[in-house]
Amino acid sequence: MIGFDLLGLIGLIIIGLIIIFVIRLLFILIPAALVAFVVWFLTESLWLAGIAFLIIAALSILKKL
Repeated sequence: MIGFDLLGLIGLIIIGLIIIFVIRLLFILIPAALVAFVVWFLTESLWLAGIAFLIIAALSILKKL
């Protein structure tokens, strides 16, 4: 029984860390998504919107390091 409890605790900790990581990543990517939307709205080009998203996302992630 103790083994299952410990395994469950470790599993819950890993799931919690993954959820926290995903939420932090979403907050970092919100500005990139907004810029991509504005670029798409102005140019109607998904290609340019994708490039804008990648550039802003990379800059946001590098800024956090």
